[in-house]
Amino acid sequence: MGMDDDLITERRSVACPQVFGYLRHVTGGPARHSALVDCLIEYCRLHELTLCGVFTDREATVAVRSPAFAGLLDALELPDTYGAVVPALSHLGPKRVVSERQRQITATNTRLIMIRPIRPTTERAPRFGVSPGLQRQGDT
Repeated sequence: MGMDDDLITERRSVACPQVFGYLRHVTGGPARHSALVDCLIEYCRLHELTLCGVFTDREATVAVRSPAFAGLLDALELPDTYGAVVPALSHLGPKRVVSERQRQITATNTRLIMIRPIRPTTERAPRFGVSPGLQRQGDT
């Protein structure tokens, strides 16, 4: 089916909302980076978003306006850009820069989409309903 292949590269006016990914990839090798990018691609596919590019910071020390983050902000200023996608809020950096970066993304009038919500409801739940710490409290 040659027809469908042409549509992939063709710029359509009714395309899915366009987003740009942002990653902080300080530790781990190329396989880890690929897995993070795949995570963004799959999320966008499921939610009918068009992932136009991914900006990656590799520096351990984070300036608010790192080259990759500055690139992301420039991309968010493009017409028809819907927002930025990150695997988790932690990818925006350490706490001291996260709120400033969130503010700068908001200032572009685009959305910040987090694949993993801030408080996962299913993860880290005690397995048997009561944690050992709670059982021992009355024994002192």
